[in-house]
Amino acid sequence: MPGFPLSWRAAFVLGLITLVLGAILVFQPTHSLNVISVLLGAAMIASGVYHLLRTFDSQEGERVWQAVSGVLFILVGQALVRDFHLGMVLIGLFIGFTWIIQGVSALMESFSGHRARAETGWSLFFGVISLIAGIVVVIAPIASVTTLAIFMGAWFVVMGLVEMVGSLVTRRAAGRPSAGPVSVPGQRSSEAPAAGAASGEASSGESVSSEAASGDSASGEAMSGESASRVAGSGKTRGQGS
Repeated sequence: MPGFPLSWRAAFVLGLITLVLGAILVFQPTHSLNVISVLLGAAMIASGVYHLLRTFDSQEGERVWQAVSGVLFILVGQALVRDFHLGMVLIGLFIGFTWIIQGVSALMESFSGHRARAETGWSLFFGVISLIAGIVVVIAPIASVTTLAIFMGAWFVVMGLVEMVGSLVTRRAAGRPSAGPVSVPGQRSSEAPAAGAASGEASSGESVSSEAASGDSASGEAMSGESASRVAGSGKTRGQGS
C-alpha cells in the first residue's frame, strides 16, 4: 500500500515468522529438535567437506589437522542426520558443557577481587546458576533439551507478538497526517496594530513624497516664470535703445 513505509511490513512478517516458529517449538518440540538435528548435521557435513578441500591449499604442517577435523565433522554430521537420539544427546552435551564453562569463568571472576561488590555478587549468582544448569543438562541431555525447546518456543512467541504489535504501532504513526502550523489567538491581535502602523507609515511616506514632488513642480514653474519675465524685460530695453 503506498503511503506506508516498508519497514513496518518487514517487521510484521518477521514477527509472524518468529511467532509461528515459537508455536511449533512449544507444541511439537520433539519434531522440531529432529529438524534442528538434521540441519545441524548437514551443516557439519558441509564444514567437513570444506576442511577436506582446504587440505589441498594449506601448508604441509596444516594438512593433517585440516584432514582430521574434516573427517570428524563429516562423521558427527552423519550421526546427527541418521540418529535422532544421538543428535539430541550431542546438542544437550554441547549446551551443558558451554554453561558449565561459563559458570566456572563467572565464579573465577567473582573470586578474583578486581570488581565492585555489586558486580561480584552478580557474577557469583550467574556462575552458580549457569554451573547448576549445565550439570543438569549434561546429566539428562534429552529431557533437558526438550524442556529448553519448549521454553525457547514460548520466548519466540512472546517476541513475535511484541514485534507484530510494534509494527502495527509504527504503521498507525506513519499513517497520521502531519500537524500544521499552530496558530496562537493573541498573535493576530498583536499583529493587527503593527500592520496598521506599517500601513500608516507607508501612506505618510507616500504623502510626503507627493508633496515633495508638487513642491518641486511649483518651484520649477516659478523659475520658468522668472526667466520669462527677464526675457520680456530685456526685449523692452532693446526696443527703447533702438
